[in-house]
Amino acid sequence: MDIAPTADRPSLPTTRADCLALDAADPLAPLRARFDLPEGVIYLDGNSLGARPRSALARAQDVVAREWGRDLIRSWNDAGWFELPKRLGDRLAPLIGAHAGEVVVTDTTSLNLFKALAAALAIQEERAPARKTIVTERANFPTDIYMADGLARWLDRGYGVRLVDTPEELEAAVDADCAVLMLTHVNYRDGRQHDMAALTAHAHANGALTVWDLAHSAGAVPIDLHGAGADFAVGCTYKYLNGGPGAPAFIWVPQRHQAAFSHPLTGWWSHAAPFAMAHGFAAADGIGRALCGTQPVVSLALVECGLDVFDATDMTALREKSLALTDLFIGLVERRCAGHRLTLVTPREHARRGSHVSFTHPHGYAVMAALIGRGVIGDYREPDIMRFGFTPLYTGFTDVWDAVETLRDILDGEGYDIHAARAAVT
Repeated sequence: MDIAPTADRPSLPTTRADCLALDAADPLAPLRARFDLPEGVIYLDGNSLGARPRSALARAQDVVAREWGRDLIRSWNDAGWFELPKRLGDRLAPLIGAHAGEVVVTDTTSLNLFKALAAALAIQEERAPARKTIVTERANFPTDIYMADGLARWLDRGYGVRLVDTPEELEAAVDADCAVLMLTHVNYRDGRQHDMAALTAHAHANGALTVWDLAHSAGAVPIDLHGAGADFAVGCTYKYLNGGPGAPAFIWVPQRHQAAFSHPLTGWWSHAAPFAMAHGFAAADGIGRALCGTQPVVSLALVECGLDVFDATDMTALREKSLALTDLFIGLVERRCAGHRLTLVTPREHARRGSHVSFTHPHGYAVMAALIGRGVIGDYREPDIMRFGFTPLYTGFTDVWDAVETLRDILDGEGYDIHAARAAVT
């Protein structure tokens, strides 16, 4: 669904009625009914926490009341609890360009990143032991940097993390010392999207492996891990995949790396025969090596409710609508909120944009707090960044119009408190 100006249509929609017409013609609009969104709220924060699928409540009740309450421990076998991480991984795999048997839904993004980095460094220690550097961006999500730095210090064998300040510096930073290039596909602050294929090819040409964080792209933009030749990937399920707050994350290990995949978190679920209760560790075959300990079944079960919705569409259609929504939002903000010290920090180019849009404002936190108070929910990130996420499964064009009008009204009337107290979660 392209709403950008063309020769036949020289301008973006200019009225709310135009946006209502776009919603009426939107083939994805019926999917909104599969989510339980509160009345009077425009939810533009699916890039941080996805909305609840309607089916999730009944699924949670069934897991708690029947599978746990009635069937008790038998559900590890009878309800398929034991195989749930792998089964969900196989369902998620097509959304990221992976194959069956290459993804498990498990643990947190931070822990999965630790596993992937540890495995990549172990492989490189065999191939090229002189390579000791993990290259990433200073603008990467902080937990990724923390985990890389923590792993390097824990190994205590000369490993280190090199931070680059601009995307343009990445290629030069992948030098003879670089063991792993660790990047987030879509930046959490500004929504900038990397060219995964090009950067992976460059890393490989220079002897490095790649680890990709898909937290802000899985379920939002088309991803082809195999097509890009990536080595490892991790991501979360509670954003665009709508798995629920704190839902387990995922890790992707392609078949070509599975035999060599090893990490220090060798819990019993990654054992070849966990119920043999052997004294020594023997790694499971295949993607089972990426597991660790006992799984959070209730949370895992809810992840499937989010994945179910994707059966009704495909990533091409979702991407088309995502770009149309973000084009509209950028255009309307710049037109209707002009003169209010808003600066777009998200790339305009489609190939470089994820599915959220970020503007800075000198009082960004206060403005976002006022928006939330008026029922338009986005979020805030330092410094001065207001983020607005557009989830094509449930966000409409009229939502965009109404959100911008609310923003305009707040800015025109200076209806925000610059002394607003900061909440623990922003």
